[in-house]
Amino acid sequence: MLLNYHTEFLTATIYNWNHLLKEDRYKQIIINSFDWLSQNKKCTINCFVIMPNHIHVIWKISDGFERKDVQGAFLSFTAHEFKKQLKKNTPKLLEDYYVNKSDRSFQFWEREPMIKECWTEKFFRQKFNYIHFNPCQPHWNLASLPEDYKWSSANFYEKGVKDFTFLTDFR
Repeated sequence: MLLNYHTEFLTATIYNWNHLLKEDRYKQIIINSFDWLSQNKKCTINCFVIMPNHIHVIWKISDGFERKDVQGAFLSFTAHEFKKQLKKNTPKLLEDYYVNKSDRSFQFWEREPMIKECWTEKFFRQKFNYIHFNPCQPHWNLASLPEDYKWSSANFYEKGVKDFTFLTDFR
């Protein structure tokens, strides 16, 4: 059976809404994972933002792959890398992610990321704009303009600067 997914808006949140992604080294883990997924043709990534405690991405899982495998690879890889970095650089912070559950000792992502399929262009554009303007929200105040925030695809769409090789222009 050939699996075929529609373009999706995904939000994944760090466990307990901790601000793990505030440091660039942890954002880079997300970028590395997006690169790997793209290079291995598991998905197409059109748009993303990495916030201090969550990420948003608009992607399409490639035909023939299962969402649970692609999303699972992303979440699992990043969690393992987060754990390695914390162990190496700030072992005390690692305790914030200790859960002692039957299937894991540490948890870095909240369970069940939010997924919404982008069935209409209007919905797609709404999520696209939401993603890019997220860092400009007063409660975050990470950038004045979307394209000024380094950890998103806004600069690619606003100025044509392709800082991230995994991005595919939806236009």
